[in-house]
Amino acid sequence: MTSPLHAHDTASDVLVPEAPEPGTLVLAGRDLVPGGNAVSVFGDDRWDLTPAIFEAHATAISLNWLAVPAPFRLPLKHYFWQLINHDAPVLLRNSQGPRPSIRTVNAAFPRIVFFVKWLLADGIVSCDEVTDEDLERYLGFVDDAEISHDSKEDLLHEIRRLWSYRTRLPAAGRLPASPPWGGDDMIDLLGASRRRTGNKTPRIAPQVMEVLLMWALRFVQDFADDIIAAAGEERRLWASGGTSRGKSGTARAGHKTGEAQLALRAFLARLSDEGGSLPGRRTDDGTLEVNWSHLTRLLDTSANYFGADRPSRRIVQESGLPIGERILLDVPVTGRVGRQPWKSDGIAYDEVKQLCRLLITACFIVVSYLSGARPGEVLNLERGCITYDESARLWLMNGRVWKGATDEEGTKIPEGEERHDPWTVIELVAQAVNVLERLHDRSLLFPVLLDERRNVGGSAARRRPGQALTSSAMGEDITQFIAWINTYCDTRGLNRERIPDDPAGAICPSRFRRTLAWHIVRRPRGLVACAIQYSHVNVTVTLGYGGAYDSGFPDDHAYEQWLFRLEQLAENEERLARGEHVSGPAADTYRLRVHGANARFAGRVLTTHGQAHDLLANTELQIYPGRAMTCVFDAAKAPCQLRRSQDDTTRTPDQDDCRPNCQNIAYTDRDIVDLEAQAAELQDVVDDPLAPSIRKRRDRHELARIRKIITDHTLTK
Repeated sequence: MTSPLHAHDTASDVLVPEAPEPGTLVLAGRDLVPGGNAVSVFGDDRWDLTPAIFEAHATAISLNWLAVPAPFRLPLKHYFWQLINHDAPVLLRNSQGPRPSIRTVNAAFPRIVFFVKWLLADGIVSCDEVTDEDLERYLGFVDDAEISHDSKEDLLHEIRRLWSYRTRLPAAGRLPASPPWGGDDMIDLLGASRRRTGNKTPRIAPQVMEVLLMWALRFVQDFADDIIAAAGEERRLWASGGTSRGKSGTARAGHKTGEAQLALRAFLARLSDEGGSLPGRRTDDGTLEVNWSHLTRLLDTSANYFGADRPSRRIVQESGLPIGERILLDVPVTGRVGRQPWKSDGIAYDEVKQLCRLLITACFIVVSYLSGARPGEVLNLERGCITYDESARLWLMNGRVWKGATDEEGTKIPEGEERHDPWTVIELVAQAVNVLERLHDRSLLFPVLLDERRNVGGSAARRRPGQALTSSAMGEDITQFIAWINTYCDTRGLNRERIPDDPAGAICPSRFRRTLAWHIVRRPRGLVACAIQYSHVNVTVTLGYGGAYDSGFPDDHAYEQWLFRLEQLAENEERLARGEHVSGPAADTYRLRVHGANARFAGRVLTTHGQAHDLLANTELQIYPGRAMTCVFDAAKAPCQLRRSQDDTTRTPDQDDCRPNCQNIAYTDRDIVDLEAQAAELQDVVDDPLAPSIRKRRDRHELARIRKIITDHTLTK
């Protein structure tokens, strides 16, 4: 006997029946999103699984049973109901836990449909008719299919999962009693997978990322105040209009008809004195007419106050005032692009929604790129997620994570969990979060609905009302953000500030995290978006992921470092072969490491990110280009403040604290070219009669040191 099921109950509140009836809830044994209702029942043709999806950025998901061949429909309904509500009677090898997540259930559905359609085409109309020989033929069919190796494994794994539930299913849903394919491993069934090493997500080209980030920061730092003020004024006007509040009558609330007309005439007189115009709009045939709806907002009157037969309408028409093309809001424009206002003609009422959408997108770019968090983790951030640690002088970002969030049995925790260690971020991320908190009053920072009236933008049909924007929707918004910027640059003559097309195509949210790892490694001293030093971001972001390698970001970072280090070593060896000279106390060690590393590691194939991380500690790879010098790193000789703890084998030199007397320094011909440029600049200061004497003495001493390095380099060739 079981207790009654209720739509608002969670798995911990009810006893789940062993077998379903037509009216049994589909999500009987699942925790539900607070406020969510499980309305789908076993007998429905479509099962809505969305109430059990806790990620606020997720799209709605459902199972369409009309897509399943009729002979298999009821047995598979029993199978998927068991899959959703009960642990597997037989736990398969390499399974994540005794019960799959709702997302896994959703992914399994088309794979099982693929299988039963293959059965039906072969004249088999029930799972209990399937033989071991049939499964062998299905294995051959899958193996011959022109799909990826991973897809083949997924198709076969679902057959094994279906078999593992056979004791809970009606006869028509049961596969043969013996394990499919004798329980052999996938490598025996399909052969070894030829997996690509490294992250398959394409990084954003540097020339694209730098300009994109520059514009995102402009919105956050320069345009945000104007957009937030415009959004507030637009909301006030919308709430004032009669149509928004369902008013009736003819006069302004609290006024008699005569008083309302006096207010209208005063308004028209003020417009005339200021050289203003009536709010206008274009009809379908292109005619410019008065926007009567907006007049009701400006004057806070009823919806029909300016009806065709009303005196107030005639008063407006007889005023002789021109009709404006745009309805400008009464808010100042303070932001600048260069020396000019970024919106020289003001902000219009009907463009506020678009500007809010652009501002939210800019904030996402800043937070996502400069934190290294996953897109879903960023989209699920909530108000109050940023704190500042006064003692450590660090900005911290708190939020929920889903990757690696499992219970003691290894089953995914559907609601995720609070990240144990907050992300450590830079102040720009905190500024972006603050902008979002000022823009709207929603709990989620990236909501679908900014207020009770409307969506942020994009295709609302694929978003869950009241929840966060989806990753795909944010991808669309980023595309629109770039298009708006480039149009803006075209009209302003800012050709150098246009965002170029990325060689890898559209910029989706997942590419920011991948690009950050690359940019930290490849441009540690480059200036990005006018002021961001990636040496600082490097320290902050990797600190934020310290002790949390399940996040994946340190692995991406290690892999990028490995690739970059090998590319540098290959280039260094080519230069040595062409006769490049190296001088300095570490010159001999430099040559030994370059030749040895290329002989040992050239052509090396890595199969895991962990291998890349371990190999970075190899002394043969410890060569770091710096400012007009090359560090051939040896921790025992390094006077600089080493990054990471003393017992960490992956310690690196702090090149911001490089000391001229360090025994780890070598000078290549490339370094000497940079030193000669420095010497020329110093010579100009020394020769300047107006330069302060203290500075001249200091620069003269530095010039002598650099010239000695150049001379010694030349003499040892």
